[in-house]
Amino acid sequence: MFPSRFLGGCLLTVAIGGVAAADYPHYPAISQPESTSWEAMPSPPGLVAPLPPTDAPSGYAPSWHSPSVPAPSSAPSEAPLWDGQASSPGPVAAPVQAAPDPAYAAAAAPPAAQDEYYTLDELKAEMKKLVWKKGDFTIIPYAWLWANMVYETERSNAGDYTLYVLSAQDQGEPAFHVDAKSTRVGFDVAGPRIPFFNCAATGGKVEIDFQGNFTTENKGSVLLRHAYWEAKDETFRILAGQTWDVISPLNPTTVMYSINWGAGNIGYRRAQFRGERYFAFSDTLLWTVQGSLNGNIIADVPSSLGTGTVTGDHSPWPVLMGRTALTFGERGKGGLPITLGVSGHIGEVVYDFLAPPARDDVYLRTWSMNVDLRVPITERFGFQGEYFIGSNLGAYLGGILQGVDTGFRRGIYDRGGWLQLWYDVTPRLHSNVGYSFDDPLDRDLSSPAARRYNSVVWGNLIYDITKQFQAGLELGSWRTLYVGKTPGESIRLEFMAKYTF
Repeated sequence: MFPSRFLGGCLLTVAIGGVAAADYPHYPAISQPESTSWEAMPSPPGLVAPLPPTDAPSGYAPSWHSPSVPAPSSAPSEAPLWDGQASSPGPVAAPVQAAPDPAYAAAAAPPAAQDEYYTLDELKAEMKKLVWKKGDFTIIPYAWLWANMVYETERSNAGDYTLYVLSAQDQGEPAFHVDAKSTRVGFDVAGPRIPFFNCAATGGKVEIDFQGNFTTENKGSVLLRHAYWEAKDETFRILAGQTWDVISPLNPTTVMYSINWGAGNIGYRRAQFRGERYFAFSDTLLWTVQGSLNGNIIADVPSSLGTGTVTGDHSPWPVLMGRTALTFGERGKGGLPITLGVSGHIGEVVYDFLAPPARDDVYLRTWSMNVDLRVPITERFGFQGEYFIGSNLGAYLGGILQGVDTGFRRGIYDRGGWLQLWYDVTPRLHSNVGYSFDDPLDRDLSSPAARRYNSVVWGNLIYDITKQFQAGLELGSWRTLYVGKTPGESIRLEFMAKYTF
C-alpha cells in the first residue's frame, strides 16, 4: 500500500511540476497553468496555489482573487500575468482557490469545466501536447506577448513605465508612449528526482524580456530575468542562479511593468544561492524560513549612483538575505490563509569617488528590515502590503533609486512601503486600488536635484477575455518632490493587452 502511494505521489508531482509557467515574485515554485505574471515557485505544504506577484515588475491579479501566482520551479510577482512578482511570491504560504459563495457562483461563475479534475493518465496526455522531452527532462516553453499604451500629463523616468516624475522645471510636458518591450519568453525545466534529497523534484527556469539597455525605443535589447536550478519538496527548497530576492516578496497588482519600483516596492532579481525550509505544524499553521547568499550588485539603475562621479565594485563578502513567515488558517481547498513575514538583508559595497577630493575603496553598508502581510478576507476580497526601512537601497529599487549621496559620500537612509486592496467584481473582472511611497531622509541628500519623496495612488481594472488573453486599464497619480527643484506631478493612464501561451 505504502510503496504504491509513494510512487503515485512521485509521478503526480513530476507531472504537475511541469505544467506551470507563470512568473511570481518570491514564493516556492508550484505547478500551475500559465496565466500570471508572477514567478512560479514551489507550493508550501498543503497549499493549492501560491500568492500573486509580484516579477516581475508584476502587474496582474491572482486567480483566486483570481490570483495568478508563482509558477513552476520558481517562486512574483512577481499570481497575475504581470510581473513582478509577477509578482512571483516566495515561500510564504499562498492564498488558495477558495470555494465560491453559492449566490455569487450562481450569478457569475464560469462554466463548470474550469473545475474539472483529470486522472493521472489524462493529465499526462494533456502535458504531452504542451512540452518537449529530452531524456529524463521535460521542457515547457512559454511566452507573454505584452503591449501597453500610456498617456502621462508630465514626463517621467523611464516613460514606458514610471519610476519617478521628472521635475516640472526640466520636463513639464505631457507624453504618449506605445511599447512592446515587456514581452517575455522563457521555458521551465522539470528534471529527474534526486534520491539523496528524499526523491526531491528538480527543475529550473530561464526567462528574458526586452527591457535591457537600448539606444532607440523600437530596438529593445535582451534582459535576463531568471536563470536558475532548484530542488524541492514539501519540506525544503534549494536554488542556485538568478531569481527574485528573498526580501519583500510581495508585489502590488499593477498594469505597469515596473510594479511601483522606486515608489515604495523594493526587491529585485539577482544571482544567489538560496535555501528554504517549511515546517507544517498543523493544517492551520505553517512556518517558513528562507536564506540566501547574493551577488553584490552595485546599482541596477545607473541614476542611483549619479553620472561619472562615482564607481562601485564588489566587496569581499556576499549580501546576506533572510526571511521568516507564519501562515495562519486552512491552506487546503476553500481556505483563506493569512501570511505575515519579516525579512532583511545586510552587505557592503565598495565605492571609488572620482570628484575632488577623490577617495578610493570606500566601504559603505547596505541593509534593510522589511515586513510583508497578505490577508484574503473572502474568496473575492482582501488586502496586502509591505513596509521597509534601510540604507543604501538603490540596487534594491529603494531610495527613489538613490543609494549613496555623492556629496556627503554616505548611504542614504530610507523608508517606504505600499498597501493594496483587491476585489473580484466577477470571476473574470478584477479591480485593485492602492497607495505606495518612498521617503529618503532629507538630511542625507546634498544635491538640489536629489529626489526626497515619491508617491503614487493607483487603481485598475483587469479583465480576463480568455484564459490566455487579458486587458487592463490603470489610472495613477504620481508626485515626486526634489530638494531644490520644482516637484514633478503627473496623471498617468495606461492600457495593457497581454496574450500568454
